[in-house]
Amino acid sequence: MCARFSLAAVLLGTLLLTGCNTPALYQDDLYNPPVYWGRHVVQSGETLYSIAWRYGRDYRELGSANGIGPPWTLKVGQVLRLDRRGTVTSSRQTRASGGSASAPTRSTRVDPPVPTPTSASRPSVTRTPKKDTPLVSQTQTVARVNWRWPHVGTVIAGYSTSGKVNKGVDIAGKAGDAVRAAASGNVVYAGNGLLGYGNLVIVNHNEHYLSAYAHNRKILVQEGEDVKAGQVIAELGSSGAERPVLHFEIRKNGNPVNPAHYLPPR
Repeated sequence: MCARFSLAAVLLGTLLLTGCNTPALYQDDLYNPPVYWGRHVVQSGETLYSIAWRYGRDYRELGSANGIGPPWTLKVGQVLRLDRRGTVTSSRQTRASGGSASAPTRSTRVDPPVPTPTSASRPSVTRTPKKDTPLVSQTQTVARVNWRWPHVGTVIAGYSTSGKVNKGVDIAGKAGDAVRAAASGNVVYAGNGLLGYGNLVIVNHNEHYLSAYAHNRKILVQEGEDVKAGQVIAELGSSGAERPVLHFEIRKNGNPVNPAHYLPPR
């Protein structure tokens, strides 16, 4: 009975949180509801970031719930309890207590994952890009992060909370086109272990924000690597997709948010 329950919980979590077109109604802060039941057995190639991404949890909270702290190291076969709730400690508090807030490094596969839901409204924009600046160089400061477009292609599918749900935006392009970091940060996942995303890169920008770049042909960065805004991190491709496309997401505290509220106007 327990085994069947755990498997059902994992499958449900996967259906809720993987792929770009899961049918559901939600708002920025309500979609991708966190999973608080069952358990997850760590597989090769997974990190705490990717696991938290899958289950809609804050990596610090999920780590705390399982007695895991910085540098968030996991082992293949390790069981994570999803039915436990942890606490979130800010990096400032972590440093004050003598801990480390740095991103994880590999060791069978290291981890730090995603954040949890908050009821914040649309973020305030503090800077607007110049119109005469090339699109890939335009930046806009939102939530103290300088954001830019990860690719210059046409947006063929926008963020949507109803009908054909889309957790981010889909940008057309040619196979091999440069995919660039939308903001400076640290690579916390680089692999193809999340169903529906193909070759995926996840970048951590601060305690609250992550960005993801899916369906790449080739990943050009490694986990634990610091990247700068505009740096080429992958080659656009069609892994896990029907055509060459970049699926781009921004998540705040683990929840998908509308990239249009963060990226410079086109």
